[in-house]
Amino acid sequence: FPILFFLTSCGSYVPITPQGPFKLVNRASKTIDRLTRHEDLPSLKKYLSKAAGVAIFPKTYKAGFIFGAEGGNGILIARKPDGMWGYPVFYSLVGGSWGLQAGAQRSSLLLIIRNKKAVESIVRHQGKLGADFGIAVGSIGRGIEGATTTNLAADILTFSDSTGLYGGISLEGTAMIRRNDLNQQFYGKKVETSSIILEHAHKNKFAEDLRLLLNTISKN
Repeated sequence: FPILFFLTSCGSYVPITPQGPFKLVNRASKTIDRLTRHEDLPSLKKYLSKAAGVAIFPKTYKAGFIFGAEGGNGILIARKPDGMWGYPVFYSLVGGSWGLQAGAQRSSLLLIIRNKKAVESIVRHQGKLGADFGIAVGSIGRGIEGATTTNLAADILTFSDSTGLYGGISLEGTAMIRRNDLNQQFYGKKVETSSIILEHAHKNKFAEDLRLLLNTISKN
């Protein structure tokens, strides 16, 4: 099964080319623009405009039979103290599960991080969403994954635009892995995730279109 082989062979993160971080930022902008216009996700703009942060994974893949694997690369970006959006850091979404499940799915994922505590938990601790971070994860979206809206008081809400068929979908147990290598490629030097997301100490003009889009959505 080619997709499953790709996911399970990637180890602790999903490989990416040297040009990858710049492409990821561009794809993240396109993903936000596309999903906020999607007729099946009418509440996305409302939650995004009030979010403390957002993680964007333009392409994630999930596949398996009994054992399932999931992976994809993306970015995390958070608001500055003045309410404007800051600059991105890079993460890989990696997960595996065991149970009654079968199929394959490709999704674009947006994780709406609703408070500063949840942003800080993701930055300071590397682990599984929900369980390791000590924050609640809910789901809103299309198709099977979004068939049920869970826990609207959750710290993180996930929006997805899925292609394919997969049973038993949840981000619980999926880990967000820091990509220090991509941060270094994007900013041209070694930088700490916390210095970008929490201290807002680094900039890159290549992220300005993404920031403009998020700031525009927040004002509307």
